[in-house]
Amino acid sequence: MREYAIRNEKYKIRYNDFGGSRTPIVVIHGLGCAGSFDYVEIFNSEEFKGHRRVLIDLLGAGYSDKPLDFSYEVKEHAKYLAEFLEDLGLNKVILFGHSLGGAIAIELCARCKDRIERLILTEPNLDPSTKGQISWAIAQYTEDNYEKSIKTLIKYCESGMNTMWAATLKNWLPKAVYQISRDAVLQKEISWRSMLYEFDIPKFFIFGENSLPSNDLEELPKHNVNVKTIKNAGHSMAWENSTDLIKVIVSCLVWIKLEYVINKYLNKKKNVQIKIWTFFLYFFYFQITYH
Repeated sequence: MREYAIRNEKYKIRYNDFGGSRTPIVVIHGLGCAGSFDYVEIFNSEEFKGHRRVLIDLLGAGYSDKPLDFSYEVKEHAKYLAEFLEDLGLNKVILFGHSLGGAIAIELCARCKDRIERLILTEPNLDPSTKGQISWAIAQYTEDNYEKSIKTLIKYCESGMNTMWAATLKNWLPKAVYQISRDAVLQKEISWRSMLYEFDIPKFFIFGENSLPSNDLEELPKHNVNVKTIKNAGHSMAWENSTDLIKVIVSCLVWIKLEYVINKYLNKKKNVQIKIWTFFLYFFYFQITYH
């Protein structure tokens, strides 16, 4: 594990950095989780070993520092992560984000679009949290009782409701849990959904089958968001069906759509034959790289 000192602050985040020569995959975990807990096994699988993989523990979570004077809002996490990418010289990355980590990934992509090659999201927050979502429930706590209420939530999860989440939620600063949850319910001037729709890169939204039905199965593809589904899993798909999650992430890495390639790269080439051959070169490059 390595550590990174946040600019102009005395805080440090910690992260796993696994070597590889292909485009780095940067992983941002969700509420109550940690890169060091949720994703080490997944991104150390054979399928990803050609890539450099950077698994972050957000400030306030996991092994990272837990300052009391930091504002734990999505945009504040995105701000220091943008500096993190720059300081590590990560000029082109594949960005992966889960749940509220998906919202952070979207904000991060908006801050440094030129660095993001493709965006892979597992059930990210796109709209303000509503009743039935855990962030909404936590946001209903008060300043006076949120620490006690989070301890009660952990005990409830430990009783058998969600022991994995309880294990990692214990390692979060209660203030970090509360503030990011409060941020998740607020209506933003520009929503995370609107930001996602505007990105001109390959972008993917992965559902756990148990989270369906959802209107977004039909809505997201209208905005060039590729939708994929993992069977026998819900929101916590990294724990519930890691095998299929790996397969689906790999499918996002090898995805190449003729229309996208033509619009993005080939329209610059006037000769039709050159366009066709260039497409097939792209296609076979990805097939050889990942198979």
